[in-house]
Amino acid sequence: MGPALFISDLHLDPQRPRITRLFERFLAGEARQASALYILGDLFEAWVGDDDDDELPAQVARALRALATTGVAVHFMAGNRDFLLGADYAARAGMRRLPEPCVHIIAGVRTLLLHGDTLCLDDGAYQAFRRQVRDPQWQRQFLAQPLAQRRAFAHEARAASTMHTQSSPHALLDVDAGAVSAAMRDAGVRRLIHGHTHRPALHRFTLDGAPAERIVLGDWYEQGSRLRIDEQGIDLRAFAADRGETAPTRMSY
Repeated sequence: MGPALFISDLHLDPQRPRITRLFERFLAGEARQASALYILGDLFEAWVGDDDDDELPAQVARALRALATTGVAVHFMAGNRDFLLGADYAARAGMRRLPEPCVHIIAGVRTLLLHGDTLCLDDGAYQAFRRQVRDPQWQRQFLAQPLAQRRAFAHEARAASTMHTQSSPHALLDVDAGAVSAAMRDAGVRRLIHGHTHRPALHRFTLDGAPAERIVLGDWYEQGSRLRIDEQGIDLRAFAADRGETAPTRMSY
């Protein structure tokens, strides 16, 4: 059985075609050797509905389905940018949608999977916005709007998010240690994998007197980043967009 691969925070966007090409090469290359690929949120920079007729969603769906047809299980968990990605698009892309949180057995280890934004409790403004847009009634009303209107909202939301990120202290945007411990304790796990913070690292610590680890996935803004887990261990790597070479991501222990 092949390894499990994990990625998140690709933020695919028509304005960054180089990263889309890198993702396609990844799906046609290393991902073909995996038993499963887990996409833990923010596959797209923005998602305004499964009826989006832009070329990028169709292009990505074709590449993902091509991987799924080889027998690799493709799992998708919504992030804070693509939380509206629904069953129709997932079916087109050959993806299985995951609830958040969820626990999967990865290389024999019970592992908690999250996008990661629910752990950033210090960012009260974002958490309030998250509660609003995750409300089913809000989502129904939003998706009932014309596509052009939804795209305009997404554009404004992205601009506001960029301004908020740039003006906020780094510590405010990182995870809360207590939230990490509570989530792992509630799930009965000693390993957590998440994205969202764009700070790839392997953090090892003690939880209730036992060894535990939190693995943070990297983003794909300037390069690729993937986590590989199998019986041989954990390998978190970044790889260049212009070359297929891989290099270890700096980790914290």
